[in-house]
Amino acid sequence: MIEVQGLGKKYSISGKREMYRTLSGQLIAWLSRRGQAASMVDFWALRNVNFTVKRGEVLGIVGKNGAGKSTLLKILSRITDPSEGQVVMRGRVASLLEVGTGFHPELTGRENIFLSGAVLGMSGAEIKRKFDEIVAFAEVEKFLDTPIKRFSSGMYMRLAFSVAAHLDPEILLVDEVLAVGDAAFQKKCLGKMDAVAQSGRTVLFVSHQLEFLAQLCRRCILVDGGQVVMDGDSRSVIDQYVHLVKTSAPLKLRQRTDRQGEGHIIFTETWLEDMAGKRVRRVTSGQPVKIVATYETAAGFDVRNLGVSFAVMTVRGVVVVDLGTDATGGGGFFGTLPSKGRIECFIPKLSLNSGDFVYNVLARSAKSGSEVEDWVKQAGVFSVEPGDYYGTGHIPGPANLVCIDHSWAIKPL
Repeated sequence: MIEVQGLGKKYSISGKREMYRTLSGQLIAWLSRRGQAASMVDFWALRNVNFTVKRGEVLGIVGKNGAGKSTLLKILSRITDPSEGQVVMRGRVASLLEVGTGFHPELTGRENIFLSGAVLGMSGAEIKRKFDEIVAFAEVEKFLDTPIKRFSSGMYMRLAFSVAAHLDPEILLVDEVLAVGDAAFQKKCLGKMDAVAQSGRTVLFVSHQLEFLAQLCRRCILVDGGQVVMDGDSRSVIDQYVHLVKTSAPLKLRQRTDRQGEGHIIFTETWLEDMAGKRVRRVTSGQPVKIVATYETAAGFDVRNLGVSFAVMTVRGVVVVDLGTDATGGGGFFGTLPSKGRIECFIPKLSLNSGDFVYNVLARSAKSGSEVEDWVKQAGVFSVEPGDYYGTGHIPGPANLVCIDHSWAIKPL
């Protein structure tokens, strides 16, 4: 169904961030760059990529952030043209690359189902046939005729995913869109994707939820530095990817380009810190620790009602805990905040047991009109050594992912 031969994508970069947004600004920038072609540097996002996918096969694609996974799917989706090589796709292709494609804030949920469905390639008759199923899956029946600008972020994501998930192509490309909504809806999304995979369609999945990929896909490819470095059974490829994550130095947070959000607030650095103020990469189960992140705001943006969360997960993508100000801080940091600041999440007794962990960073601001300001996945990495969490001299076994304070009693009936 899919043949990729010698595929490459090259970008020319100048090293300067493009700040022009108006037509006149773009023209001035173009004129100023004339004669400066020698200063441009070629960057290969993909190079010499080769693989095939059989009819009905479900292929997982794994790799670090910036490895070239999303660029690959954009080329397969015909959003981006390749610089070299060729791609042959045999069948109707649908892409689930970004939840919310085609949505307009002024239109109602009902109207946006038809608009987004059309943008994603569904016919009017197909949308009408699946309309009730889409609405039921999203669980937004009561608000169907309300403009989606009044939807909560969770309602918006549920409806957007539901429209996209009900596409009926021969080839489906899915890029990291399963972690939407609350825990119950995420489970529902995973079930829907599992049903799609079992239906005999050809599917390409990109996801950091590695255990899900291992269950769903018999085969995975590992992309690193724009090249396919491993192609084989899912467990072997995922094990190699986990080793790669554990042994490689993470890209500096400020330099990450695979972030989502409005960008009025961006995280610039993050780390773990002990009580002496020392940055650490290895901590012990049961010890007090801080997760720290620094941020900056855009010029003239007044930061108010800032909500922050650090979602901690295993390197295989299993979410352990989402540490958020919504749960413990009354919704966030209120009042006007400094344009540059340091955010600390204090954990008095680390409940994680031995293992390797990563965490996402997320910032929201009520003033922006769109809740998400900056969202970076796998922003930080750390390891936990086994420790005497319970203070009994007994070290919990490695089968325990977390430690929970508890006590025992026997009482007569």
